[in-house]
Amino acid sequence: MLSFIRAAVGIPNASVFLLCGGTQTNATVIDALLKGYEGVIAAETGHIAVHESGAIEFGGHKVLTLPSHNGKIDPDELREYLERYYADDAHEHMVWPGMVYLSLPTEYGTLYSEKELQRIREISLEYKLKLFVDGARLGYALASDSCDITLPRLAQLCDAFYIGGTKVGALCGEAVVFPKEAPEHFFSTVKQHGALLAKGRLPGIQFETLFTDGLYFSISCNAILRAMELKKLFEDRGIPFYIDSPTNQQFPILSKAQMEALEGKVLYEIWERLPDGRCVTRFATSWATTPEDIEELAGLLDRCLP
Repeated sequence: MLSFIRAAVGIPNASVFLLCGGTQTNATVIDALLKGYEGVIAAETGHIAVHESGAIEFGGHKVLTLPSHNGKIDPDELREYLERYYADDAHEHMVWPGMVYLSLPTEYGTLYSEKELQRIREISLEYKLKLFVDGARLGYALASDSCDITLPRLAQLCDAFYIGGTKVGALCGEAVVFPKEAPEHFFSTVKQHGALLAKGRLPGIQFETLFTDGLYFSISCNAILRAMELKKLFEDRGIPFYIDSPTNQQFPILSKAQMEALEGKVLYEIWERLPDGRCVTRFATSWATTPEDIEELAGLLDRCLP
């Protein structure tokens, strides 16, 4: 049934499982791949470190954070962390690093290059760490003109990743891919984490639809096109950005007055509060965002912003 996903990742014998949500998927995969005394390395802004209500720690594994550089971890800092860990005579009293967690794109809409992923993979292999890529928004990474990695190449570089469906048009569901072997009794771990849908055909039908005639990629491209239009909207009105994101998440910096003018009219998130009182906000486009949506926001900005 899942041969279409195996074909898309270029690995005919890959193990593929359909789970019901991003948090459940992260918690299940991490728990299945780690031993009880191991933790997972992530950027301090990583989704599992910030926006999953401690789901990983709830499952018994500590999130070991590294500094975030526009949402990404630096390969050199990863190596330094591991060198310090093993140089410490008391490291057996500490949480063992057993995995590196990345998200593509990151929580700041940024992308790891193939070279960066290759370096992180090499370091992971050297220190016997699993490499897991959170692909909740993977379609929006692959659709970006700035992305230099393909789905098959990603499958070659990690031990596990997932193709997000929920954020890219599906009603529910994420497709977990183990390019080689799945952890032993992974299905049982999925059930333990409440990540299995009784009606498994529901996500199956959706993923089959998404991977027929390139639909997954074409609707992801729509989000990128609309995001670039969104970016231009703010740029044309002199509103600065916190970061130059090439994906569907955009981060304009708004003043208190500007946010008050938009209150109740636009759905966005406050991502970070700056010392000068302004806020980094997050606006996200999707597979469903239309040119008319962008035009409507443009008119609203012209009417509301000081």
